Order: sequence, then C-alpha cells, then structure tokens
Amino acid sequence: MNALLLLRHGQSDWNAQNRFTGFVDVDLTEAGEAEARKGGRALRGMPIDRLYASTLKRAYRTVELAMDACGDNEKLRDAEGHWIITRHDDLRERDYGDLAGLNKAETAERYGKEQVHIWRRSYDVAPPGGESLADVVARVGPYYEREILPKLRAGETVLVGAHGNTVRALLVVLGMNTPDDISGVEIPTGVPMLFELKDGRPTAYRFLDGEAAAE
Repeated sequence: MNALLLLRHGQSDWNAQNRFTGFVDVDLTEAGEAEARKGGRALRGMPIDRLYASTLKRAYRTVELAMDACGDNEKLRDAEGHWIITRHDDLRERDYGDLAGLNKAETAERYGKEQVHIWRRSYDVAPPGGESLADVVARVGPYYEREILPKLRAGETVLVGAHGNTVRALLVVLGMNTPDDISGVEIPTGVPMLFELKDGRPTAYRFLDGEAAAE
C-alpha cells in the first residue's frame, strides 16, 4: 500500500532562539539533526518512491538526514550519491514579514500577547508584511494537487519535508482540519506523519513515534 508522509523539519537555530523565522534560510541545530535522524529511523522498512521538500535548508536537510537514517531506498540517490529531492518555494514556511528574526517573547511584550497570538495562529490575519495561513493554503494547495496528488494516485509513497505552517496548511487542504480548528493543531519537529489513503486521497493520519493519532 502506498502512503503520504509529512515531516516537519527538526529544530532550527532560530527555533532554539525563539525567533520568528519564515522565509529566512537558517540551518538545523545539533538537536534538530538528531530529531531528523530519529524520524528517519521511524521510517525504516517503508519503501519510499519520491521525495519533496521546501527550498529552505532546514527542510531539505531534514529529509536528507532522515533518509540516511532510514536506510534502503537507494533508488532515490543520484549518480553522486545525493538524495533526489524535488524542492519548491511553494512548500516554504509561512512568510512572517516584518516579524522575521524577532524574538517571540520580546515581540509579545512590544505588541501584546493577544496581538502576537492572532498573528501566529489566526487563519486569515497576516503579520505586517507577511502571509496569513490562508495565504499558505492558497500556494500549497495548488502545488499539492498538481505535483503530489497524481503521484499518490499512481500508487507511489511520497515523503514531503516541510515546516510547521506548511503542514498545517496541508492539513486544511487534505480536509483533516478546517480553518476554524487548525489553530489548535501542534506539529512536532522531526516526527513523521503517516497518512492512510483511499483512492489516492488521505483519510486519516498518525504520528510514527507512537504519539496520539488523529482521525
């Protein structure tokens, strides 16, 4: 049986510093690298046919490290031994605009906790100069329908390395959540999400590290 796998990147440098990151291309911490490898070990024994990732290094490096730890799937390496990953800007994290690089706690002190919570978790309110989650859905949805869904319908198992808000957007696109309830969904770093499919469409998912499943 084929499946869809989503993997939020491991802890990044700015995750560790509690900073808004968005489009800024920061790397993984050592802890983030370890999370990626742990996520890869959870995928052992699973034949994967295709790899996708954001163009931001914290996402595609997570996929690379996870695949190294997963083992097998050598058909997905190129002649030089690199993993063949289709990278696209549409899978990037939400653009935090003017908030990028700011410490989240300091930003809450400046603008108020309620305002920052709205910027971070509302569905259709964007931070200054940035994107709302609805904007992310508007770019991730068409890319999924155009590039990933046909592969699933063809019987392939697809792994997508992305970001917290990219994954939230995909959960809305896939019908797992709605704009009204997605704000309460937490996506752990480096933990693969396995989606069951029916006629190529995801119907339910669970985390592969034994944490609570979602229907």
